[in-house]
Amino acid sequence: MKVEIQRINREKEEQVLIRCYEINQEVSEIARFVKSRQEGIEVYNEESVRIVPLFDIYYVEAVDNHVFAYLKNQVYEVKLRLYEIEQLYGEKQFFRCSKTTIVNLMKIQALKPALNGRFTAMLTNGESVIISRKFVPDLKVKLQGGQTNE
Repeated sequence: MKVEIQRINREKEEQVLIRCYEINQEVSEIARFVKSRQEGIEVYNEESVRIVPLFDIYYVEAVDNHVFAYLKNQVYEVKLRLYEIEQLYGEKQFFRCSKTTIVNLMKIQALKPALNGRFTAMLTNGESVIISRKFVPDLKVKLQGGQTNE
């Protein structure tokens, strides 16, 4: 697949154009990725409310009836429940990796086997997230593009 980038004047609207023979899994994933860069989620801290692009979120975690979004160097509270985030963004680059955590697959640098069938996801910001053994098979399917080995 050829990739071409053109510079335009600021007066023009930016766009991404995908020209393809057929809309297959790979093309659909590229389109979803580009669209996800434009979406954001409302987050809160003591001083303000703001919209954070989904791409900037490393993982989301539920702690003591509160949900927090972890960015590279900041943590914000999210008013959505974990299951709502999974429903809204699970088809994008987010993956439920444990009962209390959803991870951004685009922020995983490496996966390492851990004890009892679990995995550890090493994130690009240096943090690590545990992937419970219950969710490991789903992760393998998601990483293979939704294809099973049957």
